Order: sequence, then C-alpha cells, then structure tokens
Amino acid sequence: MGAAGTVATVGSHLRVGELSPAHRPRVEAIVRTTAMFSDAEVAVALELFDEAVNGRESDYVFLGAFDSTGSLLGFACYGPTPGTDRTYDLYWIAVDPAVQGAGAGTLLLTEVERRLRNANARLLVVETSGRAAYHATRAFYHARAYAEAARVRDFYGPADDRVVFTKRLEPLEPSRRPPSSSTTPHTGAE
Repeated sequence: MGAAGTVATVGSHLRVGELSPAHRPRVEAIVRTTAMFSDAEVAVALELFDEAVNGRESDYVFLGAFDSTGSLLGFACYGPTPGTDRTYDLYWIAVDPAVQGAGAGTLLLTEVERRLRNANARLLVVETSGRAAYHATRAFYHARAYAEAARVRDFYGPADDRVVFTKRLEPLEPSRRPPSSSTTPHTGAE
C-alpha cells in the first residue's frame, strides 16, 4: 500500500483506498443521495463505518473509490460471515448517483474480490432488494458473474423480496499476487 493509502488504480482517474473518520460526512451523503435506503439503513451504514474506521476491533472493512482530486465517489463494506468456512458478506456498495456508470462500483467490487482471494476466501455473498427500483443493482451483479442463489419472498416487506447473490472465489495464482505487505485484508483493527 502506498503512502496515500492507495491499493489499486484504474487509469489515471480512479483509485481505491482506505477510509478514515474524516470521510464519514461523505459516506452519509453518498448513501442518502442514492435515495435507495431508509433512514434506518443509513444509520446502520454509519454505525458500521464508525466501528470499522475509529480504531475499534472490527471485522468490517470499508474501502473508498476516489477520483484524481481525492474526492470520495463511492464505498464498499465487507466482512467475514460468522460461523462459516471462508465466506464473506458484501454489506454495502454505494456510489454517488452523479458518477454511477463511470466504473467506481466495478473498481470497488474488483478490489474487494482481489483482497478476498488473497485471504483465501471461498465465497462472497451479496443481498439486495427485489423491488423494481433495484433492477440496476441486480443487473450490476449479474454482469459481474454473480449468481442469484436465493430469493425470499416478501422478506423486507410486502412485494419486497430479499435476493441473494453469490460468487465463488478462486485464489489468485502466485504470479498474480501482490507483494506480501498487502495480502492481508484490512480489518479495521490496525
């Protein structure tokens, strides 16, 4: 990891890096401007963020997608699923609607997958809504080789299914692994 906390770069305009407590207002703004999440869901996102970046022991990992000026465009949050054999959950991935479609979400998801492969993760699980408003979200995961593994009818509410996507992760070949200093996922406890 570089001095600025950069862990991945795509072209010259997007990079993935760690988040700090100073990013909290922007994380909240991104979640709210998507207009996809309730106030309760926003509160959960911020609670997880606070736990992950404020030096408390946490299994949650937050990564940000930044533009060339250092502005936070989106973030992802993931962590191990308790009681499983190397299964992880992607809890959040959110990108500012003004830049959706520019590659920030794909960059974040690719970096999460890379880190998990380096950690010998076996499976990544994503849950989302079955409402029509989430069609683009479900298409995003389908386009990136995620399979719909389950659907729980009316889970979140009437006519609002829980849709579960999964992706099996193959370890990176040794020749494609990054230097050993970046093979351990950030746990928020560092």
